[in-house]
Amino acid sequence: MTVKKDKVVEMHYTLKNDTGDVLDSSKGQAPMPFLQGHGNIILGLEKAIEGMKVGESCDVSVEPAEAYGEHHFEAIQEIPKEALQGIDNLVVGMDLQSQDEQGNPLVVRVTEINKDSVIIDANHPLAGQTLSFSVSIEGIRDATKEELEHGHIHTHGDSCSH
Repeated sequence: MTVKKDKVVEMHYTLKNDTGDVLDSSKGQAPMPFLQGHGNIILGLEKAIEGMKVGESCDVSVEPAEAYGEHHFEAIQEIPKEALQGIDNLVVGMDLQSQDEQGNPLVVRVTEINKDSVIIDANHPLAGQTLSFSVSIEGIRDATKEELEHGHIHTHGDSCSH
């Protein structure tokens, strides 16, 4: 069986940024399961593992356009500190829930705190970065009908209400 759309794939991975720092890894844990072809992982990685078999491994470099996008300076805004009343212990690095112009939920990160204002950034923390993955395919199976309908995998005991 090979990695292809609608298959549940179990994969070990190590993610590094363009300076070689390890950002995330599944080493020492169970392999990460996901539904191939449904946007459960970044597009560039999904494309790179298409056609691989259990036991195969590879190193993949993913450009920002197929990872978390380019870094957009317009996604950085200065807002009045009073707009965040009710948020206790505001600190740099804190993620806050917000909304875009259409009212869709959005996570923004506090990047700077000034006397009267706060700088927030709606870019993904890895936006604009070329990412390097070392991956190994640990398992492949057919997705269930329910997993295909929901667009993601279900683990034992998972209940999903869509």
